[in-house]
Amino acid sequence: MKGAGGTSGGIGTFFIGLIMMSGGFYLLLNAISVTSNFALSTRLYGFSAAGGHFGITSGMVMIPFIFGIGLIFYNSRNIIGWLLSLGSITALIFGVISSIQFNFRTMSAFDLITILVLAVGGLGLFLRSLKSLNDAE
Repeated sequence: MKGAGGTSGGIGTFFIGLIMMSGGFYLLLNAISVTSNFALSTRLYGFSAAGGHFGITSGMVMIPFIFGIGLIFYNSRNIIGWLLSLGSITALIFGVISSIQFNFRTMSAFDLITILVLAVGGLGLFLRSLKSLNDAE
Protein backbone atom coordinates (compact mmCIF):
# COMPACT_ATOMS: atom_id res chain seq x y z
CA MET A 1 0.00 0.00 0.00
CA LYS A 2 1.31 3.42 -0.94
CA GLY A 3 1.38 6.27 1.56
CA ALA A 4 1.39 10.03 1.17
CA GLY A 5 2.39 11.26 -2.28
CA GLY A 6 2.57 7.70 -3.65
CA THR A 7 5.53 6.86 -1.38
CA SER A 8 5.90 4.65 1.65
CA GLY A 9 6.41 7.67 3.87
CA GLY A 10 3.34 7.29 6.06
CA ILE A 11 -0.12 8.77 6.00
CA GLY A 12 -0.16 9.47 9.75
CA THR A 13 3.01 11.55 9.55
CA PHE A 14 1.53 13.37 6.56
CA PHE A 15 -1.64 14.41 8.39
CA ILE A 16 0.08 15.25 11.69
CA GLY A 17 2.59 17.42 9.80
CA LEU A 18 -0.18 19.04 7.76
CA ILE A 19 -2.20 19.89 10.88
CA MET A 20 0.84 21.22 12.76
CA MET A 21 2.00 23.25 9.76
CA SER A 22 -1.46 24.69 9.12
CA GLY A 23 -1.93 25.65 12.76
CA GLY A 24 1.54 27.17 13.09
CA PHE A 25 1.31 29.26 9.92
CA TYR A 26 -2.23 30.35 10.86
CA LEU A 27 -1.02 31.58 14.24
CA LEU A 28 2.01 33.26 12.64
CA LEU A 29 -0.08 35.10 10.06
CA ASN A 30 -2.68 35.95 12.71
CA ALA A 31 0.06 37.69 14.74
CA ILE A 32 0.86 40.11 11.90
CA SER A 33 -0.98 43.43 11.74
CA VAL A 34 -1.28 45.12 8.33
CA THR A 35 -1.87 48.87 8.08
CA SER A 36 -1.82 51.36 5.25
CA ASN A 37 -1.83 55.13 5.04
CA PHE A 38 -3.10 55.27 1.45
CA ALA A 39 -5.36 58.14 0.39
CA LEU A 40 -5.74 60.41 -2.62
CA SER A 41 -3.31 62.96 -1.14
CA THR A 42 -0.73 60.38 -0.06
CA ARG A 43 2.69 60.82 -1.63
CA LEU A 44 3.39 57.65 -3.61
CA TYR A 45 6.64 58.56 -5.33
CA GLY A 46 9.17 61.33 -4.85
CA PHE A 47 11.95 62.76 -6.96
CA SER A 48 14.44 65.61 -6.80
CA ALA A 49 14.74 68.11 -9.63
CA ALA A 50 15.95 71.71 -9.99
CA GLY A 51 17.12 71.83 -6.38
CA GLY A 52 13.76 70.82 -4.89
CA HIS A 53 12.05 67.66 -3.78
CA PHE A 54 8.70 66.87 -5.41
CA GLY A 55 6.14 64.23 -4.55
CA ILE A 56 3.68 62.49 -6.83
CA THR A 57 0.39 61.78 -5.08
CA SER A 58 -2.13 59.12 -6.01
CA GLY A 59 -4.48 61.87 -7.18
CA MET A 60 -1.83 62.99 -9.67
CA VAL A 61 -1.58 59.42 -10.93
CA MET A 62 -5.32 59.44 -11.62
CA ILE A 63 -5.06 62.40 -14.06
CA PRO A 64 -3.26 60.44 -16.83
CA PHE A 65 -5.61 57.54 -16.10
CA ILE A 66 -8.64 59.75 -16.80
CA PHE A 67 -7.13 61.00 -20.06
CA GLY A 68 -6.21 57.45 -21.04
CA ILE A 69 -9.76 56.21 -20.43
CA GLY A 70 -11.11 59.11 -22.47
CA LEU A 71 -8.78 58.24 -25.36
CA ILE A 72 -9.75 54.56 -25.15
CA PHE A 73 -13.46 55.38 -25.30
CA TYR A 74 -12.87 57.75 -28.20
CA ASN A 75 -10.75 55.25 -30.16
CA SER A 76 -10.12 51.82 -28.66
CA ARG A 77 -7.10 51.25 -30.94
CA ASN A 78 -5.25 54.29 -29.56
CA ILE A 79 -1.95 53.02 -28.13
CA ILE A 80 -1.33 56.21 -26.13
CA GLY A 81 -4.65 55.78 -24.30
CA TRP A 82 -3.82 52.20 -23.39
CA LEU A 83 -0.31 53.15 -22.26
CA LEU A 84 -1.61 56.00 -20.09
CA SER A 85 -4.32 53.83 -18.52
CA LEU A 86 -2.20 50.73 -17.89
CA GLY A 87 0.79 52.79 -16.71
CA SER A 88 -1.38 54.74 -14.25
CA ILE A 89 -3.03 51.59 -12.89
CA THR A 90 0.38 49.94 -12.52
CA ALA A 91 1.78 52.99 -10.69
CA LEU A 92 -1.29 53.06 -8.44
CA ILE A 93 -1.00 49.36 -7.58
CA PHE A 94 2.72 49.68 -6.78
CA GLY A 95 1.99 52.80 -4.72
CA VAL A 96 -0.64 50.97 -2.67
CA ILE A 97 1.65 48.00 -2.13
CA SER A 98 4.56 50.23 -1.11
CA SER A 99 2.40 52.09 1.44
CA ILE A 100 1.50 48.89 3.31
CA GLN A 101 3.15 48.40 6.69
CA PHE A 102 3.48 45.06 8.48
CA ASN A 103 3.77 44.98 12.28
CA PHE A 104 4.30 41.96 14.50
CA ARG A 105 2.08 42.07 17.57
CA THR A 106 3.57 41.85 21.04
CA MET A 107 3.82 38.29 22.33
CA SER A 108 5.83 36.32 24.83
CA ALA A 109 8.85 34.26 23.87
CA PHE A 110 6.86 31.11 24.67
CA ASP A 111 4.15 32.10 22.18
CA LEU A 112 6.70 32.77 19.45
CA ILE A 113 8.60 29.53 20.09
CA THR A 114 5.33 27.55 20.07
CA ILE A 115 4.29 29.11 16.77
CA LEU A 116 7.68 28.46 15.16
CA VAL A 117 7.86 24.86 16.42
CA LEU A 118 4.38 24.16 15.07
CA ALA A 119 5.05 25.80 11.70
CA VAL A 120 8.57 24.54 11.01
CA GLY A 121 8.18 21.19 12.77
CA GLY A 122 4.96 20.54 10.89
CA LEU A 123 6.66 21.45 7.63
CA GLY A 124 9.47 19.00 8.43
CA LEU A 125 7.03 16.17 9.21
CA PHE A 126 4.99 16.99 6.11
CA LEU A 127 8.05 16.86 3.85
CA ARG A 128 9.40 13.72 5.56
CA SER A 129 6.13 11.91 4.85
CA LEU A 130 6.58 12.57 1.12
CA LYS A 131 10.02 10.89 1.15
CA SER A 132 9.95 7.15 0.59
CA LEU A 133 11.30 4.98 3.39
CA ASN A 134 13.86 2.30 2.56
CA ASP A 135 13.21 -1.26 3.71
CA ALA A 136 16.75 -1.39 5.17
CA GLU A 137 15.96 1.38 7.70
